[in-house]
Amino acid sequence: MKVSVFNMAGKEVNSIDLPASIFEAKINRDLMHQALVRQLANARLGTHKAKGRSEVSRTGAKAYRQKGTGNARHGSKRAPIFVGGGVAHGPLPRKYTKQMPRKMRRAALRSALSAKAVNEQIVLVDDLSLDAPKTRDMKAIVNALVADGSALVLLPGRDENVEKSSKNLADVKTLHANYLNIRDLLGYDKIVMPLAALDVISNFLGDDDSLAEVEETGEEE
Repeated sequence: MKVSVFNMAGKEVNSIDLPASIFEAKINRDLMHQALVRQLANARLGTHKAKGRSEVSRTGAKAYRQKGTGNARHGSKRAPIFVGGGVAHGPLPRKYTKQMPRKMRRAALRSALSAKAVNEQIVLVDDLSLDAPKTRDMKAIVNALVADGSALVLLPGRDENVEKSSKNLADVKTLHANYLNIRDLLGYDKIVMPLAALDVISNFLGDDDSLAEVEETGEEE
């Protein structure tokens, strides 16, 4: 798939072919959904906790005498039916962690990148850099590259000037290319990607292809 390469002013300066193994992969919606659910579940802390009747701070004395009042029999104000009593079957701390094989996670990323490429939502830039942190300059660059909607800017490595310049832009997020994840891919309208970041993605998403060849042939280089 051939796509245009722009400069920071939004002018086309070149065109390149995207790696077919990454940007022309089979689009598997179910796999992307599974990867997204896994990531959201793993982000949950699971620290929710409600106190049961044995944990609330109330008297353990009998509320009133057993007989003669006309009311139901009660032995403690800690019972869940009373205000201030314990919670019946309340939430307890637990782990929401889900497991997913690495090959499936990377296949989901390829699927998401392929979907973005098919919908022309990937914007390649020859270079992305700023001399100093400046929100106004970063906004001008994003507006030149992305007409409307939100943008995920992938960086090949740490760039404090670009990262700091993007923090005050509500619809822009910077992310290191080696931290690429399904939630951010699906959560933004456009993916702005310098050529150096494309190389990083090609390096780690292209590994599974070589592993598959090794498994099929049973030989390693």
